[in-house]
Amino acid sequence: MNIRRRLLPTAALTALGLTAVSACSGDGTGTGAGAGTGNTDAFDVVASFYPMQFLAERIGGDLVNVTTLTEPGQEPHDLEISARQTAQLQEADAVLYLKSLQPAVDEAVGQADVPAKIDAASLTELEDHGGVEHEHAGEEHAPSEEEEEEEHALDPHVWLDPVKYAEIARGVGAAFEKADPGHAADYRKNTAALVGELNELDTEFETGLRDTATKVFFTNHTAFGYLAERYGLTQEAISGLDPESEPSPARIKELQEEAKADGVTTVFYETLVSDKTAKTLAEDAGLRTDVLDPLEGITDRSEGDDYVQVMRSNLSALKTALGAK
Repeated sequence: MNIRRRLLPTAALTALGLTAVSACSGDGTGTGAGAGTGNTDAFDVVASFYPMQFLAERIGGDLVNVTTLTEPGQEPHDLEISARQTAQLQEADAVLYLKSLQPAVDEAVGQADVPAKIDAASLTELEDHGGVEHEHAGEEHAPSEEEEEEEHALDPHVWLDPVKYAEIARGVGAAFEKADPGHAADYRKNTAALVGELNELDTEFETGLRDTATKVFFTNHTAFGYLAERYGLTQEAISGLDPESEPSPARIKELQEEAKADGVTTVFYETLVSDKTAKTLAEDAGLRTDVLDPLEGITDRSEGDDYVQVMRSNLSALKTALGAK
């Protein structure tokens, strides 16, 4: 269903923390739908990648037709927008994305004439989690140029904190209610159910990680800053915010030393990027390896079928690696 005539005043959407909503020119008809998007009987939503897709599907239920710009198994940071996907955006009733995570999406959304542009980053507070190391008592570390740049970057991986993800869910639900008021009660009910489930997940993480032998864990890249901060842990990343970046020999040596100092047992790797460096570090340092999924996409390698299942798998892996009591 293309509901472009039911536009809201910009002030109302700004109050919700959403990005500006612009009206289409002419009579509001589309210019040609992409596959599965536009001019359907449902509320057509384009999601930028899996965490946004999950929110749209759970909050919208049977009322929404959701498509995603990032295919399963595709690394979202490197996404390039195709002509077909540009057409999908033009025919959508809403686009749900996380600004700053995918530059190509940010550019395409900025140019698209979509009635509701919902930026998840505006629905919670992004934080700066700094560089990839922490200091031990009495030690000094001179950051590299790459680390200094990362110290000034806001971390976009906010969905890995169930509390912040619930904040975003409430904002998305409110946006759906405003954009499609005829089904506002359904969106409100679905949002409440999802937020309740995320609150339960938060309790499970808080309880499960409260008493552990160590609070330090090694990851492939700095995706878990929000999760670590929420539950009193310290993330040590092999790479920085870019999962494809190669660590320096000095960084590898530091991690080997820190593994001994902090009682680290496990090097975590991901499902969508190479595990070569993580396994090499683990072998050299005599550590185990396991998967800690940043949930940037669901594939047949994922330890679960959806966000909640994979997060529970992550919790189980962390409890084992950290020596939960």
